[in-house]
Amino acid sequence: MAEQDSGTAGNGSDLAETGAQFSVLTQYIKDLSVENPNAPQVFQWDVQPSLDVQFSLNAQKVADEVHEVAVKIDVTARSDNGVHFVVDLTYAGLFGARNLPDDALGPVLLIEAPRLLFPFARQLVCEVVTSGGFPPLLLDPIDFAAAYMAQVEAQQGANAGAAPQGNA
Repeated sequence: MAEQDSGTAGNGSDLAETGAQFSVLTQYIKDLSVENPNAPQVFQWDVQPSLDVQFSLNAQKVADEVHEVAVKIDVTARSDNGVHFVVDLTYAGLFGARNLPDDALGPVLLIEAPRLLFPFARQLVCEVVTSGGFPPLLLDPIDFAAAYMAQVEAQQGANAGAAPQGNA
């Protein structure tokens, strides 16, 4: 049975008490490039290409209480014969964030927002690869929480490694 405690157990209730709000205002393709540089020869190649999939995130404030979050996905399929296809997609959304504590804004923008955008970006990649004449490509889910934690740990490590400057 699920507990329904209205106390302060966890961030969800703490955020609700502050009147915190987070919403998707819109989402859109910011940039999309599809290349099939070796057509039509590529369709005669009888090899399975290897895939290189990279992603990055960008979040920026665009107005009061409005942030743009962009998920950039780069996919390159290549074999010994050459490049089969290249897809570069930047899929973005505008998100409203009101009354969020500063320590909650980063995780919301770099974990929750990309988690909402990714299924749409994944579908677009699949559609353009298929439209390019290749078998459907379904990207594996991305663990945005783990990526965020790795980024935070890297920043903390960089800050700890920097010796404080001062006059003796």
